[in-house]
Amino acid sequence: MAEELSAAGVRLVEYRDKSGNPRSILEVAVELRRHLGDSLRLIMNDRADLARAADFAGVHVGQDDLSVEGARKVIGASLWLGVSTHRPEQVEAADQTSADYLAIGPVFPTSSKTRPDPVVGLEGVRRVRPLTRKPLVAIGGITRQNCRSVVAAGADSVAVISDLLREPRKSAEEFLAILG
Repeated sequence: MAEELSAAGVRLVEYRDKSGNPRSILEVAVELRRHLGDSLRLIMNDRADLARAADFAGVHVGQDDLSVEGARKVIGASLWLGVSTHRPEQVEAADQTSADYLAIGPVFPTSSKTRPDPVVGLEGVRRVRPLTRKPLVAIGGITRQNCRSVVAAGADSVAVISDLLREPRKSAEEFLAILG
């Protein structure tokens, strides 16, 4: 799938494995990195230690993961660090950290999490945009049909899972054309 996304023009992919053990996650991560080379940036979900061990471009942490500053200590100053937020207060707090970008969501209902946070909607994106100058990534239920409205609400980019699964390359190409 990562090869298909790269071929479509995607330049950043987050590797997310919520059920694997650290050893298997690292094995897959190393293989991804080896196989893809520099064709796209790889971000590790949750695990700063594994991001560093796999030579990824960065790590993305959630509210219940290692703190932003804890993750920064593990990955150093040069790797990318993103943090998930779900409310204005979390955006304000994350803005004061060394995070390179902030994610906001879920913008729409999502099926990729077993217990998602409450939906923030387009109004939630609009509400938090003035709270940070850092890049704002919208996540949660983003599709080709609604991605333009999310960017119009203030997101700098979108994170997508479900709408890429069936035909990754074709879907990614269509997203990139829509967001131009």
